[in-house]
Amino acid sequence: MQQTRARPKPWDMLSKTYSAPFPPCPTPFNLAAHVLGRADALDDKIALAVVGLSGSERWSYGKLKSAVLGTGTGLLRTGLNPGDRVLMRLGNCVEFPIAYLGAIAVGVVPVVTSSQLTERETEAIIETVSPKLILRDPDVPCPSTTIPEIDAGQLSSLRDLEPATWQMADPNRPAYIIFTSGTAGVPRAVVHAHRAIWARQMMFAGWYGLTEDDRLMHAGAFNWTYTLGTGLMDPWTIGATALIPTSGIAPEQLPLLLRRHDVTIFAAAPGVYRKITKGNKATALPKLRHGLTAGEKLSETIRASWKDTTGTELFEAYGMSECSTFVSSSPDHPAAEGTLGRPQPGRQIALLNDAGPVEIGAEGTIAVHRDDPGLMLGYLDAEDDTNARMQGDWFLTGDQGVMDAEGNITYLGRADDMMNAGGYRVSPMEVEAVLNAHPAITQSAVTDIEVKQDARLIMAFYTASSPVAEADLTTYVEKNLAAYKQPRGFFHVDALPTGANGKLLRRALRPIYEALNGQA
Repeated sequence: MQQTRARPKPWDMLSKTYSAPFPPCPTPFNLAAHVLGRADALDDKIALAVVGLSGSERWSYGKLKSAVLGTGTGLLRTGLNPGDRVLMRLGNCVEFPIAYLGAIAVGVVPVVTSSQLTERETEAIIETVSPKLILRDPDVPCPSTTIPEIDAGQLSSLRDLEPATWQMADPNRPAYIIFTSGTAGVPRAVVHAHRAIWARQMMFAGWYGLTEDDRLMHAGAFNWTYTLGTGLMDPWTIGATALIPTSGIAPEQLPLLLRRHDVTIFAAAPGVYRKITKGNKATALPKLRHGLTAGEKLSETIRASWKDTTGTELFEAYGMSECSTFVSSSPDHPAAEGTLGRPQPGRQIALLNDAGPVEIGAEGTIAVHRDDPGLMLGYLDAEDDTNARMQGDWFLTGDQGVMDAEGNITYLGRADDMMNAGGYRVSPMEVEAVLNAHPAITQSAVTDIEVKQDARLIMAFYTASSPVAEADLTTYVEKNLAAYKQPRGFFHVDALPTGANGKLLRRALRPIYEALNGQA
């Protein structure tokens, strides 16, 4: 359904969209059935190619659907029932999306986790979600438990079982769970409904410019939610071909794969584009129409470097774990200079203060209407935390912005101290809790700092009776924190900055960093 971009009415100049809501999700419904709804018609077409420098692994739509439904049968044969949870501790392999969709196909709820998480972090997740089964790659950290496991090899063998039947039911029932770093320092389990995939159709024109004829490559790993959605499920929903690089491909090698495999749309985090364009050497990509970026704010420097290097544009999207992306630029509607773009057609977005939507041009908190089909069901077993994010009919993102009269939104940053590490949102309190447990540290504070243009790293500052060897602290965080959460520098200070009320001032850490590094 084609819809026009949102535009405030001239007689009601508030920072709020007025486009018609997206058509409701049909019922009964199944997320996986929707993703593979075109598989029968496109039986022999390549749905997925895992591409490397010396070859590729190809999956047709027919083969993919068969593998998904066979895996669904195998999961049910373990004794799982619809609604049961399965923890996914798999690496960057094709088994990940097949198992993910196979579970959802039969009503089982997969719990998606990063393979970078440590045993300590995974143990906390297990306590939170109480899975009935763990899908396990032995190379991925996971604590010893009494929970039954299926390893990657066993998982592959399930593909050839007879196909399961789609479990069609209420689109508002839980479909999958992902984790986000909570502002209180404890990762939150975000529960999404089957209808979440229905909402992603608003991105096809509102961000991607995606068609059935496209060949979309995503630079991320299979087990990253950005890859899972933008790189796989969305191309499959529309009948396009998805391409994923094999493990070990460096960003500098990606242009070769883009050219060799006639990629028409490329998706990656801003940091990947920065590495590709380092040196700014012209790169001929005759089939590429444009690039997509999300996960962290795109700098104008990276955007300009990509345009100079490839001659194509980058289109940015803004979203979060609780609602994926909902504000973006697109080929049909490029972003006004300095803005993220506009709410996607069908989205109900507002910028709020305590009294409600602010006037056009005023700063407010970016918010999504509670009826958005892509909005989470809530945080698992945390109704109070879920309700705390609501203001009337609006879900508060915690990000600040300004909307102009055309609906363009300028991003102004977080209202709290949340950090962004390579596209992952990380709570400083989560990192600080680990550091504060170190026997030599009395107190710590962390923040992300731009150490060079377009490159931000997490830095830690701590008090102790004497400096702790950096090698000791590095080993300690490697054992207790996922790689993307680990500080890249440790600074011993006499005292941490606090306000008059004794509250830690993380925004005052940057001047300390500059002074210690002779940049003041």
